Amino acid sequence: MITHVTDNAKILKEGYSRSVTDLRSFSTHINHLPSLIIELTDRCNNNCQHCYINRPAGDLQAAAREMKTDFIKELIRQAADLGCLDLRFTGGEPLLRDDFFELYRFARMSGFKVHIFTNARLISSELVNLLKKMPPGQPVGITVYGMNPDSYEKVSGVKGSFEEFRKGVRMLQENRIDFGLKLVVLPDNRADIPAYEFWIRDLFQGRKKPAYILGLLQRARHDDAQKDRRIRRLRGKAEEMVDLVARSDAYQDELRDFCRRYTGLKSDKIFECGFGQSLCVDAYGFAQGCLLLRHPDLLYGLHTGTLAEALHEFFPKFSDRRAEHPLFLSRCVNCCLRGLCEQCPAQSWMEHGTLDTPVEFQCRIAHAHARKLGLLKAGENGWEINDWQLRLKQAKNNTSSVDK
Repeated sequence: MITHVTDNAKILKEGYSRSVTDLRSFSTHINHLPSLIIELTDRCNNNCQHCYINRPAGDLQAAAREMKTDFIKELIRQAADLGCLDLRFTGGEPLLRDDFFELYRFARMSGFKVHIFTNARLISSELVNLLKKMPPGQPVGITVYGMNPDSYEKVSGVKGSFEEFRKGVRMLQENRIDFGLKLVVLPDNRADIPAYEFWIRDLFQGRKKPAYILGLLQRARHDDAQKDRRIRRLRGKAEEMVDLVARSDAYQDELRDFCRRYTGLKSDKIFECGFGQSLCVDAYGFAQGCLLLRHPDLLYGLHTGTLAEALHEFFPKFSDRRAEHPLFLSRCVNCCLRGLCEQCPAQSWMEHGTLDTPVEFQCRIAHAHARKLGLLKAGENGWEINDWQLRLKQAKNNTSSVDK
């Protein structure tokens, strides 16, 4: 994850529709909306081999269905009325929108800090000037696909995309606009990891650490079985993924502390998370309780409803939904690693098109972490452990928790 955040600008400017103080005061009288994510488009100027969301940049049918400018502005107004000051513009590639500058100005003038998630290829002098004049208040988030034209463009699928990406990064750096980078780790760029880590150290002079995207997700729309098969083939082995993040000096202490706080047995409730507490809006005007969870029963149409109705009335109805899948009930409910595992309704939906089918890929990663920490023996499963609390206590003292 991007770990360094710099608030490099005052939020208040002349002409704001509502002051930050007013918004915070207003939010004390209603249920607060912590953040809003808006997918401005599904379209992208890359054709990445691993991507779960992208449609072609020139998909005119998709573009015609996307939310219109005034509709998005109205959603931003509604979010402000819910006390929200944190907004993310993502996609697809959000900079493909012709009205991006207008929407960005409107959001900043409405008091929002704005996260922009982009591949950096469309960063221009005009955008840089806007970001200098009205700093976003959060780092621009950029995904890295490789450290040279060959590896980058094998992933992106677009000739010339590497140079455009590097140019975009340079423009942000030269103009002192805060940004963060994440490398999505794939077979075609795995050899670039040392070069990427050197680049991060040189670029940020130790202020930021290398960050990675490791858990590849299947296609969100479930409309391309061939692409899903390709994504599954691109996933690394669980042990290799854990070994990569375990190189950090803080790995052992931080993950042990996380396990003490969040692992242990849970209930058969599906939503043991923050589902519906913050909101996401897809490119076509449907609210989601989670960015990745596009189950049709869990979408709320904002063309006929409001963010407030979605937040207060629609999504709370699902908070007590219970699992029905036999493997979830026999394994996940009884697994002491459930807090460490990223198994959730969104992961189940992306993988299987259901809400409660266990995702073996996530299960393997959680078990690999537990074995790396010495909390599980080789071959042990989290749903078979009876002395988990003792093992965590031993881990707290950095003693061996299981026989090697």
